[in-house]
Amino acid sequence: MQYFNEDTIIYHNGAFAKAIDSKIDLFSQSLHYGYSVFEGIRAYSNVDSKSKIFKADEHFERLKNSALAINMPYPFNKTELIEATYKLLEMNALGDAYIRPLVYAPANMTYALNTESFITIQVWPMQPFLGDKLLRIHSSSFQRPNPNGFKIHAKAGGHYVNSIIASQDAKMKGFDEALLQDMNGYVAEGPGANVFMEKDGKFFTPSLGHILPGITRATVLEIMKDFDLSCEEKKITHDELKIADHVFFCGTAVEVLGWQSLDDHMYEKPWAESISNKIEKAYKALVREDFATYNHIKSTIK
Repeated sequence: MQYFNEDTIIYHNGAFAKAIDSKIDLFSQSLHYGYSVFEGIRAYSNVDSKSKIFKADEHFERLKNSALAINMPYPFNKTELIEATYKLLEMNALGDAYIRPLVYAPANMTYALNTESFITIQVWPMQPFLGDKLLRIHSSSFQRPNPNGFKIHAKAGGHYVNSIIASQDAKMKGFDEALLQDMNGYVAEGPGANVFMEKDGKFFTPSLGHILPGITRATVLEIMKDFDLSCEEKKITHDELKIADHVFFCGTAVEVLGWQSLDDHMYEKPWAESISNKIEKAYKALVREDFATYNHIKSTIK
């Protein structure tokens, strides 16, 4: 996929610039060690055809918290960054878009604390991240990093090497995506998405501690609460996933997307008839501020 062209504008350290003219220091600590933090955010054209960033406050607040968690200086103002992002969408003529703020480090080949950080925000049209069909999932041999070794709640660049190799391994084996366990053998998350399972009308999702506390995960929990659905946050085993009625991934990029199978196990109950499918549709309505559709879906929950 081509993410930019000669006309694409990005935000870089307080100014707007063409992507093709923008540069970073090749001695950046981020480039050499993965010492950076980022966010994945989406903007959607709402029912009034206006571009609206979904949960902008929460995403930029998490960007700040991620930076502080790994000792990166963070002098940036949330309100200014959100305003710059809206301007960036306008300058690139994008209504629906994926938004990537990235905080990166200066030149530093040591492990000493930095006294400054830099920031860039980039936007591009987003195709379905994992497609739009039910997913064939592979139980990965790669584990989610040990929370005693990383600030696991931080969305740090270096953490995603783990995600990339797990995802690549699954796809090389003919699957659509990977599922990672934690160091204790419990279900953790996908390479870039949280996990929910549905069983007998009740929902379960891995508890915090070994997973990224996803903003989409929090949104799904809010939808479930609004729909008066039960969801327990708990340790989930691989065997429990296999006897679930339905399982889905959720994340900013993937949105809400159901599973067709886990390894050699097919989920036989129709996804289209599931409550999980209603949550998927409700999420799609919510992000576009289509409250009429959202409330109609809510009325069908029994």
